[in-house]
Amino acid sequence: MKLTGERPIEGETPDSLLALHAAGYREVVARLGPGRLLDVGCGLGDESVGLASADRDVVGVDYDPATAATAVRVHGASGLRAVCGDGSRLGLRDSVFDHVCSSHLIEHFVDPELHVREVSRVLADDGTAFFLTPNAPADFENPYHVYLFTPEDLRATLLRHFGQVEVLGLDANETAKADFEQRRAMADRLLRLDPLGLRHRLPRQAFVWLHATGRRLAYRYTSSSQTGGTSGITDADFATTDDIDTTTLVLFAVCRQPLD
Repeated sequence: MKLTGERPIEGETPDSLLALHAAGYREVVARLGPGRLLDVGCGLGDESVGLASADRDVVGVDYDPATAATAVRVHGASGLRAVCGDGSRLGLRDSVFDHVCSSHLIEHFVDPELHVREVSRVLADDGTAFFLTPNAPADFENPYHVYLFTPEDLRATLLRHFGQVEVLGLDANETAKADFEQRRAMADRLLRLDPLGLRHRLPRQAFVWLHATGRRLAYRYTSSSQTGGTSGITDADFATTDDIDTTTLVLFAVCRQPLD
């Protein structure tokens, strides 16, 4: 799979980002019961497979056919099934999943309401849905993130489709946060090379290519100290919190009572 910096890839993506994603899935697992689970935006399935258990089946959805096929090839023996599909039009029956996970996906939709409605629609009446997304003030500039949420905006959006919504923060300790700040400082230095913001006047495809190329170069530059486990940062460096501020990295929403 081609590295764009957006999909987590072991050995390529910085440890802190992999750990952040792993911590999010860990918090989802801690809140799961038996039944059927849908992981929308499963990617290669490296985290999705950890949602499976003896009493819980997992189906992943990814928009890219090759990625969904790879997820099945690599993790199918461990119980993961995956299909190709659009998170805003799932093509699945109503109310068939006991749990739905949407990890770092909702920010990729120009109209995220369509995605939220689909998650609500396929969730059983007594089911639970989980949404993880960057906290808008703490996110890096990223052309793939086309709709960023504040806690208030996320809660309001989700309440239009669920009767019960809890929004928590997922944040890091000082060590992991320092790693994010180091990469943020590097990104800021790169952005200063374009003081007039000309990148935003490029065709979207060109802007995305420029961003992906910059990420590949940045990841290569930091690979010796920040990838492959050498940083020492793991999911244990992240935890949920009720105290959300502008530095909180991720929003973690738990939703029940689907309305769609």
